[in-house]
Amino acid sequence: MESSSVAFLGPVASFSHQAAAEYFGSSATLLPHVSFGDAFASVQNGTTDYAIIPCENSTNGSVVQTLDLLIDREDRYTDVKVVAEYYLTVHHCLLARKGAFPSYQRGETQIAKLYTHLQAWGQCEIFLEKYCKGVERQDVSSTSKAGEIVSKETGEQSAAIASRFAAEHHGLDVLEENIEDKDDNTTRFLVLRNAKSDSGARLPGEDSTTDATTTTQRSLFTFMVPQEAPGTLADALLIFKKHGMNITSINTRPSQQKPWKYVFLVECDMASTDQSQRAVADILCGLRQVTEQCKYLGTWANQLTKS
Repeated sequence: MESSSVAFLGPVASFSHQAAAEYFGSSATLLPHVSFGDAFASVQNGTTDYAIIPCENSTNGSVVQTLDLLIDREDRYTDVKVVAEYYLTVHHCLLARKGAFPSYQRGETQIAKLYTHLQAWGQCEIFLEKYCKGVERQDVSSTSKAGEIVSKETGEQSAAIASRFAAEHHGLDVLEENIEDKDDNTTRFLVLRNAKSDSGARLPGEDSTTDATTTTQRSLFTFMVPQEAPGTLADALLIFKKHGMNITSINTRPSQQKPWKYVFLVECDMASTDQSQRAVADILCGLRQVTEQCKYLGTWANQLTKS
């Protein structure tokens, strides 16, 4: 099987890097990208076979950058489709430069500044409120970047919130482990591929002979409804019920066409592959009749119900 090239949100040792390594394994070439948009573009342009992108966290909710790129208001990523998902259990650690806090004591050691990604603050609020109250917080582009910054600082008593994966990569001391608010803190990643790609790369475990009829299939649609008449959203949602799709989540993002007009992202499940393929076509046909615009963004195996 041809080795896959995979874009992930970098730098190296980020949670996205960890998810890519766990999902695709050692045979894939994993390539860090500096932004969500760059990762999407690499799939659209064919410079990578896949991208793996964080979509939502069980504690902190949706990752809006991913939602906005999926909506694709300017039609930059028209060939990018979701083909798989991966759930990564996220454990945060309090990290510091080697030897910076030789006699660390929880709540007593004077940390001057903390670095991490915006999403991580909300996942560790209980620990931060109890043991790091009043410590300056600095947002950075990723948890791994936080670790990198702290590893290079010499004159400041700083620390980072990141993973053990990042600690090992950057050579940091782990002062505290599992500081997240919930021990089941999990991030769902979406795996993206160019629908028109003729690459021979395959997903891990992908086998055309495998019977997928017992695996729940998950599909993603976006649409925008007219606001001039009552019940237009209800009309759109009823189409999913009519064709046997169980809606599992609904997100909204500003349309940017005019204030207070929104694009809806709807995920839905169906029990078998054959049924879901027919339902997707029927749903798209129905949505075109009651919405101003609609898109189909892919179907994949629901990993929470996979047999």
